[in-house]
Amino acid sequence: VGIADNVRPQKNIVSTQAMATVAPAIRTRITSLFGCKYPIVLPGMSWISDPSLVAAVSNAGGVGILATGPLNEKETRDAINVIRSKTRNPFGIGATLLMPGATENAKVAIEEQVPILNISLGKGDWIAERVHEYGGKVLSTVTNAKHAQSALESGADALMLTGHEAAAHGGDVTSLVLVPCISKRFPEVPLVAAGGFADGRGLAAAISLGADAVAMGSRFAITQESGLAQRMKDIVSNADIDGGSTEADTLYGKHFDGIPARVLRSRESLRLNTKPASLPFVISRAFAAARKMNIPLYKVIPGLLTQFDKMYIIAQFGAATESLMKATVDGNFEEGVQFIGQSQGLIGDIPTVDDLVQRIVLDAIECSKHSNQTFSRGEQ
Repeated sequence: VGIADNVRPQKNIVSTQAMATVAPAIRTRITSLFGCKYPIVLPGMSWISDPSLVAAVSNAGGVGILATGPLNEKETRDAINVIRSKTRNPFGIGATLLMPGATENAKVAIEEQVPILNISLGKGDWIAERVHEYGGKVLSTVTNAKHAQSALESGADALMLTGHEAAAHGGDVTSLVLVPCISKRFPEVPLVAAGGFADGRGLAAAISLGADAVAMGSRFAITQESGLAQRMKDIVSNADIDGGSTEADTLYGKHFDGIPARVLRSRESLRLNTKPASLPFVISRAFAAARKMNIPLYKVIPGLLTQFDKMYIIAQFGAATESLMKATVDGNFEEGVQFIGQSQGLIGDIPTVDDLVQRIVLDAIECSKHSNQTFSRGEQ
């Protein structure tokens, strides 16, 4: 049973696709599971995957996932209602369970019976149990086989495999190796490949590697409907070899926000990745983040004393928020830091979401035809 059979009826739909879709539907285990037309996913990206972009991707035939990291419970509920006012199609919300507020936002999504919950960095068995009660699906983001097995044991219906090429927190293994390894180890599980995919050739390649869909965060960030600051869109979409943003113009390190992450190369990102934050800085940031999120300090202090490693990561992430917002929201490239994947080397324009999805699907079909012709020549 797929998502489409269990989606709660939506009301007051006010928008439709900007143009008629011409590319034929592609049927995979992911499109069947989620009830979408194309095996293309917008992952949750803070300040970028907002209701407008989520609805645009879902309306275009893919699946949009709302980023809830910057949102509180009320904002998450309001965002879900906005999405439902813009699309009848399946969509999801993301919850990074390690972070403060994620559990509460996941509970809101469950109360609202959101069709798909995309969870990461935490044990989600209780989420899967409650989501399955209303016919929803759980998509767990993982970076290796051990995490994949744990996610499946916790009730995940599908896995999103984040390769080393991805923006933000990709794993140590590249998508070229990660996807076939997980596909071979768990052949019955629907897979979404993430990291390095931005066009039709990537979609066709992912299917060949054993995936059932692709997630294209960096590519969807550079669209007209994206909430990313226009200056950052212009910088990333500049494909010039000299002075532009190529596949080599990213930086991967662990000191920026506490978790190994890929960002756009700049003087500021190089500086912040030079060395880890000091202990006093981490503690002050933990308290500052707690105040910003209205978390009582008495809840933070025990965590610093008993779970320092985890709190250290959370505090570093909180410290990184200011730099991320400067770039992502304000377009301040000089003082901010932008998450971006190596697939930026494939990005050279700023299309509408629907035009982009159509182009990707049609190109993937043509690429598959070419591959079939290439391999069939030996039979002649």
